[in-house]
Amino acid sequence: MRLPIRLLLPALLAAGPLLTGCAGPEPLPEVTPGPRPTAAKPTTARPSDAGAPGAAVAAASLGGPGTACALPVSFSLAQAWEPKAVRNPEDPEFAALTRQGPATVRCEVDAKPAGHLGFLRVWTVEKSAAHSSARAALEAFVKAEKGSSGASYRETTAGGAPAVEVTYTVRSELLDEEKEERALAVATPKGAVVVHLGGTDTEEHRAMVPAYELARTTLKVL
Repeated sequence: MRLPIRLLLPALLAAGPLLTGCAGPEPLPEVTPGPRPTAAKPTTARPSDAGAPGAAVAAASLGGPGTACALPVSFSLAQAWEPKAVRNPEDPEFAALTRQGPATVRCEVDAKPAGHLGFLRVWTVEKSAAHSSARAALEAFVKAEKGSSGASYRETTAGGAPAVEVTYTVRSELLDEEKEERALAVATPKGAVVVHLGGTDTEEHRAMVPAYELARTTLKVL
């Protein structure tokens, strides 16, 4: 019988965030909190997924001037979610951690202060012939994730901007089971932006969907 996710908490936390822990002795790219997120007007977003938790309440804004992460987009953060910018993600020494296909990670928002095990991460994709659209960039991003399968793409909107969204599964080696993930991509003048939500397992992922939906519905291209 598989242990409940809460009983696996010490092992899961030992794995740490994508960019702040490593099995080897070499240092990782620095992840810094930067300026405190700017306060946002109270808004809510309710997930469209059947059986998902209720609405998330916005507590701050991310992506604009003076926020923790300098991004080509901005969006609202759910209460207690903690953003940190990734410094020097282009360093080839850490490419295995900071790159996924054509995408480079720029910011990760930790859900642990809100009581969840997972991250909302923001990636950027430079313009190129191969990744000329948000759809092409998102497809390449998903294909580059080890163990991904069953990707289902759909046209949607992020804030008022056209967007492409995907849900798919990834094989978790830690839990020896499939887990849900999702992401969306939008085109900006600087290239595509991918907003990705993971989670230690499907239960945790679904519990964090309201925060992802809040980001999607409040997203603005800068």
